[in-house]
Amino acid sequence: MAYRVDVDNSPQFRIAPGVAALQRAVLWTVSFAGAFVLIEPSPYEFATLTAFIVFVATGLRMRPLFLPLMLLLILINLGYSSASVDLLNQATIVNWIATSWYMATTALFFAMALSEDTADRLDLLGRGYIAGAVVTALAAILGYFHAIPGAYDLLTLYGRAKGFFKDPNVLGAFLILPALIALQSVLLDRFGKAVRGALIFGILAIAVLLSFSRAGWGQLALTSMFVAAMSFLTSRTRTERTRIVVIACLAMAAAAVLLSILLSLDSVSDLFKQRASFDQSYDEGRFGRFGRYVLGFEMALDLPMGIGPLQFNRYFPEDTHNSYLNAFMSGGWLSGICYPALTFLTVAVGLRYLFARTPWQRAYIAFFAAFLGAFAESFIIDTDHWRHFFLILGAMWGMFAATQAYLRRRGADRGSHLESVSLV
Repeated sequence: MAYRVDVDNSPQFRIAPGVAALQRAVLWTVSFAGAFVLIEPSPYEFATLTAFIVFVATGLRMRPLFLPLMLLLILINLGYSSASVDLLNQATIVNWIATSWYMATTALFFAMALSEDTADRLDLLGRGYIAGAVVTALAAILGYFHAIPGAYDLLTLYGRAKGFFKDPNVLGAFLILPALIALQSVLLDRFGKAVRGALIFGILAIAVLLSFSRAGWGQLALTSMFVAAMSFLTSRTRTERTRIVVIACLAMAAAAVLLSILLSLDSVSDLFKQRASFDQSYDEGRFGRFGRYVLGFEMALDLPMGIGPLQFNRYFPEDTHNSYLNAFMSGGWLSGICYPALTFLTVAVGLRYLFARTPWQRAYIAFFAAFLGAFAESFIIDTDHWRHFFLILGAMWGMFAATQAYLRRRGADRGSHLESVSLV
């Protein structure tokens, strides 16, 4: 079989141009479809199934690096399944378990798919994600301001914008990654692309604001600062660093102006003040959000097998609102230990390759920042069935494998070069 040399000078098996284009196209479709989940199964499910079939038929490789990812995902779901044995007569429980296994499968699929042809596949995946995000963000904004006749109830919930999602919190979290990619364009690209990136970032930021998700607000602010800082630290020239600082200052000023304009609207201002308050009734008290964390973890210590999925609200007024506590409750100690092990391991390995000079370093920084935000949000909300969370998780592991192979090859190339010089 013939070889080709890719952008990173690595010999690879040749992929026919038509096959490569098809693989990238289905990845674009998957990420675009992730913005539309009002119904289940959603378009995302059909798109991921199609992508899986296409990649299996045209080439999908398991790598040794993915064994920890696969093992932890299996153990997490074995915990969920074993804790649900006495609950399988309930359709909602069966559906929850099936969804968990499905999410795990998609994470492993994205890891394998993005470990090869990494730069181009990430590019198409990101483009599809941005396109879907802009569509659902515009729908959320227009719906919130009653600009689409009869669509207010469809596109909002409790007075909060949700777009084509079931929950405003999920909308806010979903928009973080495309917003970061757009921000990178503002900071690093030429004028035309930077202006387009600024427009996209503005649309997505407004939608995050109108979702009135406090976690979404925090994620957008902190991950944007992280991406700006990493763009500065990884820039190659003083001119580029100066530009990043100037644009970041202008962006903050523009954000302040935009926020003041939106807050001048009574409908926005009133709900913003309510959501921005730290004395929410459902957060306080013995059985409030944070009180439930303490009681729930105390309960988990006495229940090695857990209580099964969707059972927490039988003991407490509301759900866990904490993915790590939910893992203990839904899957016992097995899931409770393996779920944080998976997320902490991903963050630890992600930090290791953050400064690696690869053709996909820019995408790596955006995906890592988005995963870091979701990782932190998991402490205050249930993220363990969010489709985009597992997409980002799988993408991170795919980039781990690609980066590891790239650095190994570059080291080998430098060694060969030094050897040839010494012989001369």
